[in-house]
Amino acid sequence: MCAEVSVTHHEVYRRRGAFAGWPANYGLWAWGDEVLSVFAVGRVGPMGDIHELDREHPFKPCQARSLDGGLTWKTEPFHGYVPGGASLSADEHLEIELKVRPRLDRATDLAALNGPIDFTDPETIVLCARTGLAEDSVSWFYTSRSRGRRWEGPFGFAGLNMPIAARTDILPLGRKEALFMLTTAKTDGKEGRVFCARTLDGGRSFEFLGFVGDEPAGYRIMPSSVRIGDGALVTATRCAGQDGDGWIEVFNSIDEGRNWRKLGIVVDNTGPCGNPPALAVLGDNRLALAYGCRTKPFGIRLRLGNDGGKAWGDDIALRADGGTSDIGYPKVVVTDNGDLLVVYYFTDGPARERYIAGSRAAL
Repeated sequence: MCAEVSVTHHEVYRRRGAFAGWPANYGLWAWGDEVLSVFAVGRVGPMGDIHELDREHPFKPCQARSLDGGLTWKTEPFHGYVPGGASLSADEHLEIELKVRPRLDRATDLAALNGPIDFTDPETIVLCARTGLAEDSVSWFYTSRSRGRRWEGPFGFAGLNMPIAARTDILPLGRKEALFMLTTAKTDGKEGRVFCARTLDGGRSFEFLGFVGDEPAGYRIMPSSVRIGDGALVTATRCAGQDGDGWIEVFNSIDEGRNWRKLGIVVDNTGPCGNPPALAVLGDNRLALAYGCRTKPFGIRLRLGNDGGKAWGDDIALRADGGTSDIGYPKVVVTDNGDLLVVYYFTDGPARERYIAGSRAAL
């Protein structure tokens, strides 16, 4: 980790005793200096395998907005309907009575779109959500034409008759056409395998296009995807083996998501259970990949890529002051002046609150 950049850190959301987490499960969008981050908020609790959280308290969706490019933030309520309960995309962290899955009714809770999504409209954003992670998982999505001040939905993934554990990773291809990078269960019923789905009618229906890589022994989940200058697609994935150690792999597609070729392992050690990547294209066509490191020194790291993801530089430590391994899950946007804004969850020490932070890096 020899390279350095100019970076400043800012608190997005922090409350004493709260567990605010997992921006990668939700979304981050920017319109000039206006930035919106969606995440979940629960409570700190007993230590589990990784997380110190209260499994008997809901993890409700929350959002924060910045009007100065990520320097200062104001918290807002999430104005969207959460089917089956109060928690959003957090079933795996909750006791059975708080999970969405037992009470979710697809027929009544998940609607059909009234009109197609315009994926070329910069004012229209889409947020994906889910119940759990394995063979019984169900997913849906929301849309907003008000920069997240109001969310419409939830809408089902019509046409995809398979378990889906959706996070927000969408590649617009045209006005009504987009690729949704999603995760499904493996043949043994466990998470996770990444696949690409396409909509041609603005989200009214979807078709399966292809898996990203072979079925792994452990899991390959949580893709983060971009379209580069030559039209190729690049996706980075969170991976872990059967022993629990994590890494990050990168794939590309030159046929708009039908077939994917592995370019290699970009980060060979992300720590126990791994951590998802956040991928962006910089103004000079370099790739920027941010991730949380769950090995000491705990922190947020960055790698820069060239040649469409085939060549990568050394780690850049955006910060190395994490109190435990319970950090990361970043999302990224590129600001108008070319800076990289990384939003993630963080903690300064064990038994302390988990909070949402942002780091703005001048590259």
